[in-house]
Amino acid sequence: MFGRRPDGRRVKGIDPVMQITPYVMPMRCDAQVFLKHRADMDRLSRYIRRLRAEKGEPVTYMQIIVAAYVRAVSANPEVNRFIMNKQLFARNNCSAAFTILKDPSDADKGEAVVKIKFDLTDTLYDVRDRMSAAVSAARGEGENAGFTEKLLRFLFAVPGLATVVVGLVRFLDRYGLAPGVLMEELPFYVGMYITNTASIGLHDVNHHLYNWGNVGLFLGMGTTEKVAEVEKDSVRMKRYLPIGITADERVCSGAHYARFFNDMRRYLDHPELLETPPEKVRFDGEVEYHEPKPE
Repeated sequence: MFGRRPDGRRVKGIDPVMQITPYVMPMRCDAQVFLKHRADMDRLSRYIRRLRAEKGEPVTYMQIIVAAYVRAVSANPEVNRFIMNKQLFARNNCSAAFTILKDPSDADKGEAVVKIKFDLTDTLYDVRDRMSAAVSAARGEGENAGFTEKLLRFLFAVPGLATVVVGLVRFLDRYGLAPGVLMEELPFYVGMYITNTASIGLHDVNHHLYNWGNVGLFLGMGTTEKVAEVEKDSVRMKRYLPIGITADERVCSGAHYARFFNDMRRYLDHPELLETPPEKVRFDGEVEYHEPKPE
């Protein structure tokens, strides 16, 4: 309310064309834009092997993608904005969420949702450590395991309670009055949601954006693609990691999105750049935030 929310601050002085867009497309499903990117998997695989062999640092493809996202946001904070009640807000955190199997070897044991906040100066190692700690906690190895699941079990324990509570929270959220503690825990309040469908043998997907919450970007990793390419008059097979991208076009201009995705592409082509902190960090106006480094 009055331009402030627990998760952001209203952006003022924006272009009138951008300002009218949420009135023309009031819901995220109205404003979804679908993109595709294929990361060079051979290059990423060589980098992962070399990093482990030379420095003893294990990383995964997903951790590299999330680290590239964090680094790209540090130079393009406009992409980290969100729309609520037809108003544009600057998010006061850099965050991501993803769904994991509670037991990677047994899908029947269900899923858990992981939500993580990052600092814009995070290196690839910082991102990896934050993600690893969050996954361990979500799988029951930490004190805060299962908050979302416990909340859902409570809501469904009483018939009709879920409908009432969800409706009330959505109403309060529209006017910036939803409890901040709830936004801290629920995965619908993040800058980017990523899913690794390759882990369950599926192709990349262009996942929909949730109308509840304020997720503005959704990335879907798929199974490896093999493509025949001509190099130096010979044909060889190259492997690519396909990524389906869904973005809320109302969040920022196409030029901002272009710079953001160009930065992400550069970091996926040269992940070694993520091993050191960025030389400079840009914040969105007066919205500045920091997260303590992982131990």
